[in-house]
Parts: sequence; C-alpha cells; structure tokens
Amino acid sequence: MQITETTLPGVLLLEPKRFGDERGFFAESWSKKTLADHGFKAEFVQDNHSMSAEVGTVRGLHFQAPPHAQGKLVRCGRGSFFDVAVDIRKGSPTYGQWVGYELSFENALQLWIPGGFLHGFVTREPDTEIVYKCTAHYAPEADGAVRWDSCGVDWGFDGTPKLSPKDEAAPKLADFDSPFEWSDQ
Repeated sequence: MQITETTLPGVLLLEPKRFGDERGFFAESWSKKTLADHGFKAEFVQDNHSMSAEVGTVRGLHFQAPPHAQGKLVRCGRGSFFDVAVDIRKGSPTYGQWVGYELSFENALQLWIPGGFLHGFVTREPDTEIVYKCTAHYAPEADGAVRWDSCGVDWGFDGTPKLSPKDEAAPKLADFDSPFEWSDQ
C-alpha cells in the first residue's frame, strides 16, 4: 500500500495495490499491520456505508466534537466523488485550509481524515457509494457541521447541489467556534 502525506499534516492519501487478471481484481483495502508499519495507530470501531443517488449530492462538511471526535478512513465502493478535509483545529498553522481528492471505484484511493478536520464530499456519478471506517461511534450530541460553501473549497461542481436541511442550515466557517485545539506535540 502506498501512503502519501497531503498538504494538511495528519491527512493521508492511501493507495492499495490491486492484483488483477481477466476475472477482475483483489485488493487489501485495510490492514492494521500494514498501516501500523507506516506509523498509523488509529483503532476503528464502526464502519459506515452511504449511497447518494444523484450527481451533485453534497454531504458535509461534518465533524464530531470531542470527546467523540471521529477519524475516518474513506473510500469509494461504487461510482466516484470528490472528498474533502478542512482543518478546524484552533491555533493550527493550517486552520481553514483544505485538501480534496477524487475517490472512485476505478482508482481505489482512500483518504484518512483524523479528528479535528471537517469532512465532506460531492458525488460525480449516480448511485455513488461511500464506505468509511470510524475511530469513534456515532454520538448525536457531538454531531456538527459547517456550511459546505464557506471554506473556499473548489468542489469542481457548477450545478445546484443536493443538500440535506442540516447542511443547508450549518454555520459558515467564519461564524464557527471550533471545539478542537491544535497541539504541535
């Protein structure tokens, strides 16, 4: 597995090796040992699977506040989407900065987003499936969001996005008081 640092420290791009023949392919999408050998120490407690029927569905930008902060290892099960992480750790030298990557069934890329970052995506194909592992269980009382279009993200999408009422009502980043603190330790 190839693991690449992004411009946001802690956010990683993972590329599992695929072994294919005329029947299809095999890939190890996650291995505790392989990732530990690269210094990755997250423990996953929950897997989530989301499907978005329409192109242009935006989900996010979401987070779970401490002590229920979630790290997420995100991949595409079918279709494709543009996946985004935004740093919301108060005091971080990269606060408010974002990275985004096209994740698809075809490219098999995965994005590791630790706690302290917003997460969101926009679908590029109909019936796109998003599959992700989480380091904390869902806690409704810790659930939060920041408005998808308030962080300067270039979503690469010109149409009208399909949003949930929660995402439409989310505060802008400029009006948001983050529950996360940055530490350089």
